[in-house]
Amino acid sequence: MFITRKIGLYVLAGIILSGMISCASNRTSKDNIMKTSFGQLPDGTPVDLFTLVNSSGCEMKIAEYGCIITSLKVPDKAGRMGDVVLGYETLDDYLANNPYFGAVVGRFANRIGSAKFTLDGVEYNLAANDGENHLHGGLQGFDKVRWKGEEISSDDGPAVRFSYVSADGEEGYPGNLTVEITYSLSNNNELKIEYRATTDKKTVVNLSHHSYFNLAGAGEGDILGHEMMIAADQFIPTGASLIPTGELRDVKGTPFDFNTPTPIGARIDEDTEQLCNAGGYDHCWVLRKGTPGAMELAARVRDTTSGRIMEVLTTEPGIQFYAGNFLDGSIVGKDGKVYEHRYAFCLEAQHFPDSPNQSHFPTVVLEPGQEYRKATVYKFFTE
Repeated sequence: MFITRKIGLYVLAGIILSGMISCASNRTSKDNIMKTSFGQLPDGTPVDLFTLVNSSGCEMKIAEYGCIITSLKVPDKAGRMGDVVLGYETLDDYLANNPYFGAVVGRFANRIGSAKFTLDGVEYNLAANDGENHLHGGLQGFDKVRWKGEEISSDDGPAVRFSYVSADGEEGYPGNLTVEITYSLSNNNELKIEYRATTDKKTVVNLSHHSYFNLAGAGEGDILGHEMMIAADQFIPTGASLIPTGELRDVKGTPFDFNTPTPIGARIDEDTEQLCNAGGYDHCWVLRKGTPGAMELAARVRDTTSGRIMEVLTTEPGIQFYAGNFLDGSIVGKDGKVYEHRYAFCLEAQHFPDSPNQSHFPTVVLEPGQEYRKATVYKFFTE
């Protein structure tokens, strides 16, 4: 009897303590989502951080600043959880120096040549933030703005919707663009990102997600041994400044053929013009789509040591594979780990780079009355 009452007191104390912690962290109960403060922007604007946990115990953290995924924990073959995305622990670090870790990029993901394009005879000049070219939306792209996040109901796992209105003329782009991006973490360990946008003036849009992945764990060595498959028969060659030449080149017989799973590092340092231009892989592959716009498998990556596998499925026509060529050991990330050369890879599902200046590429034009709708899934499992 005494033991029962004593246990009851412990349980009651635990409930009270749990409630105190919950209130202190501003916890919300909807679909296993917790919202906490992530700090403030220089102008005092508050930024929240959402933590999503699915029924399998996988955990994802997303900041309102840049829609940045700051952490994504998934199991290895032994069931141990590990964080597989590079990033920082504080908002101040992201504000100080972020090479697009975990962010949404836009209005136009990737590069636009000479930082300009013409639409209906009107030339639009953009920020030249990558040499003479425009990269990932400019100086104040979607990765550097505060989005408004809200928890939403989902039958398949926790989800958060982020919204932002990009004003007419922002970073040089025409039209007031209203954007919604939904992140969900399914109970089958699938990260799904859904993009929606409308405009009141003819414009161009190309949104993508820019997480740096390492399936062995963030900061746990290079990714050269990861085995990569990309479902593509062609890739897009670039010039010295990484702007597409306009050609769609067959991958067969080149280091760009990943139709058969191949270690990322197997051919990355071959002495070819394309690899030398980019310092390794930093190219867009033309996905082999059965049905244009359908959600289909684009890539698969496997880390043999951890047993983690990531599949990328998307509605997009292309995927940019970047092998962390510009990581150089100057960044200290989470847990004090240094991000050395090629310590991560990116798989950015998107339309082709420089599409506004390449008339034979799939269109990126959005008209008033139309809705931009795209989606990408990152699915995690083990052998």
